[in-house]
This record gives sequence, C-alpha cells and structure tokens, in this order.
Amino acid sequence: MEFIQQFVQQYSMYIAFGILGLAYIFIALEKIPKMTVALVGASLTLLFGLVGSMDAFKYVDFNVLFLLVSMMLIVHISAKSGMYDWLAIEMLKLTKGNPILVLVMLGIFTAVISAFLDNVTTVILVMPLTFVIAKQFEISPIPFLITEVLASNIGGTATLIGDPPNIIIASKAGLSFMDFVVNLTPVVAVILVFAVAILSFWFRNKIQTNPENTKKVMEIDNSKTIKDKNLMIRSIIVLALVILGFMLHDKTGLAAYVSAMAGASVLLLFEKPKEVLNHVEWNTIFFFAGLFIIIGGIEATGGINLLAQKIIEATGGDTKLASMLILWGSGIISGVVDNIPYTATMAPLIANLEGAMDVAPLWWSLSLGACLGGNFTIVGAAANVIVSEKATAEGHNISFMSFMKYGGLVTIVALIISTVYILLRYF
Repeated sequence: MEFIQQFVQQYSMYIAFGILGLAYIFIALEKIPKMTVALVGASLTLLFGLVGSMDAFKYVDFNVLFLLVSMMLIVHISAKSGMYDWLAIEMLKLTKGNPILVLVMLGIFTAVISAFLDNVTTVILVMPLTFVIAKQFEISPIPFLITEVLASNIGGTATLIGDPPNIIIASKAGLSFMDFVVNLTPVVAVILVFAVAILSFWFRNKIQTNPENTKKVMEIDNSKTIKDKNLMIRSIIVLALVILGFMLHDKTGLAAYVSAMAGASVLLLFEKPKEVLNHVEWNTIFFFAGLFIIIGGIEATGGINLLAQKIIEATGGDTKLASMLILWGSGIISGVVDNIPYTATMAPLIANLEGAMDVAPLWWSLSLGACLGGNFTIVGAAANVIVSEKATAEGHNISFMSFMKYGGLVTIVALIISTVYILLRYF
C-alpha cells in the first residue's frame, strides 16, 4: 500500500493526464455514455488522491452547471406553448414556398435561435418542421438538416449562452454576455452569410420541386400552433428579462446564472417541478461535473502550469502566434472530439498564461475554434449526432463522410474568416 502511495505521489501528473487521455478516447469511441466516462474518471481522480475529497467541489464550476440547468428549464417550459413552432412557420411563409429561400430562412432562423438557446434544443425544435416541409416538397430533408445543424453551431458561437464551450470560457475568464456579443457576433454574422450562401449553391439541384408542392407550404395552418397563450406571454417576458439581465451584467454585477435561475424560478411557479425536472438533460450536467474534477486533477498536480509553460516556449510569448495555434488547433481537434471536454481542458490553461502574454485574443480564438470546429465531423458536436440519429430513424441516412464533405468545407471557410478577423481586430 505504501509503495502504491509513493508511486502515485511520484507520478501524479502523468496519472492525471492518463485519466484525461483515456476519458477522451472513450468519449470519442461513443461505446460508453459520456456521463459514465466522466464520472468513472472523476472517481479515479479522487481514489488516487490527485484531488482531495474535500477539495473536489472547488474544481466544479457551479456557475456553468446552474446556468445550463436554468436555461434547459426555461427552454423546455417555453417550448410547451408552441411559440417556437409558430415563429418558424410564419418565417417560412415569407419565402412563398421557394425551396432555396426556405433553406436560407431555416439556416438563418436556426442560427439566430441558437444564439439564445443551446444547439441541441434548437435542432430538436426545428427538425419536426423540417421533415413536414420536405415531405410536402417531396424531396430529401438532408440538405435542410445539414444546413440547420451547421447554422446552429455557427449561431451558438455568437453569445455566452449559445454553446456550452462559451459558458465554460465566460466562467473561467470572467467575461460577460456583452463581451461575447461585441467580440464574436460581428464575425459570426459574416461566417453565417458565407456558410448559408455556400450550402444554398451546393444544394440548389437537390431541393428542386414542382409548383404544386410549393403551394403546400403556403397552406400550412398556423392558427392552432400556439397551445397555451398565457404560457407564451409569460415565457416571452421571462426570456426578454433574462437576456436583459445577461446584457446588463457589467452594470448589475449579477452573474449570468443568477439571471437564468431567476427566470427559471418564475416559470416553475406555474408548473409541476417534478414533471419539468424530468426534461433537464441530467446526463450533460453530471458529465460536466465529472469532467471538472478530472481537469482539477491535472490542475492540482501542476499539469496545467506545465502546459502553459510549453505554449509560452513554443510561441516565444508571441500572442499572435499563440492565437493562431489555439484557433486552428481548436478547430481541428473539436472536429474529432467533443468540444466540451476540449474547452474544459484549454480554459484553465489559457487562464494560466495571464501575465505572460495578453490572453484576451486567446479566449476569442478558443471560442471560435472550439465552437466552429464542431461542424467539421458528425461527432464534433452533440447537435450533429442528434440530427444524424433522427434522420436515420426517419429513413434518411447521413453518413460520416457525406456530413464531413459539407461540414469540413464550411469549417475551413469559417476558420479562414476567423483568422482574418482575429489578426485585423486584435493585432
């Protein structure tokens, strides 16, 4: 027993990196649920004593967890009113049933919604409508689905709450909702325009339909889409106030999770908590908690400090070079592994570079790389997997390579635009 304790003490950093590496491998293989992988890794971290059992909670970022739970509650409750479906149908009617305009509208609509709701929730809300439209057009829904999921990952990059990596970054860097809007929304808007234009051109021959089918879209009855008007009104007011709270963070000093929790609490007053809580993605919450403890093991054993020193040595303290390394490295790696654990690993690393170089551009490079890189492959983001699985269940298979053909091009274009933006704005 004493030998084991000495071994662990001597090689604690390597053990911590080993646990993280194995966790990454099992997450990528998707043979075991991600939550299970994270909790097993966290248990090993604690059992080996890499993090003391009483110190574990200080590595768990409760700002992130409370914000995620609160937004999940708000989205689920508000969706019950039918307001998202109503809005989508109204926007589609503006296209006059033109398939290419429908694709453009769905892409833009998904991106905008994804900036304020998480990507997974966004695609879940939009997919049912997509299948209805494709059926009426008598064409494959795949072009619309691919456009939507790529747009959701792009749109989610624009704000603090749009994508989980941004929530992690904001918490670690002390960034506000408006910091993300000011620094990321302009370039995300440009990327979205290019992405939708590329996909519209690419899919133009695959979404052709006859005039008779075009009329069907215009005949969709939207009068009964709203299921609960009172809930819709409450939800709109609460969402508006929560977003306002995010925007006024700098002046009020209230953390984003406080505004979200207050909004969720108000909506819960009119609901049965037990029923609503069943719809919170607890797998995601526990996945985050376990992951934070694994990363805490690396931090506690000095691994984060070591990696920070290696980056400083590799870049010679050059912030520009470090930004490009993080942007493109994040974009490529996030296409292979889930961008959430990757960002959770990189965030404390960048925080440790404070003082050695200007880390502000590094945070934005990490956000753009991690969020946009999720479009590279079908396993790069949770929303991609959900859309793929749903499409297959409906008889429309999206293969790994076919997704990468479109997602890969959009990602490369997005990273090139991001490179130009980072260099021009911060250097």
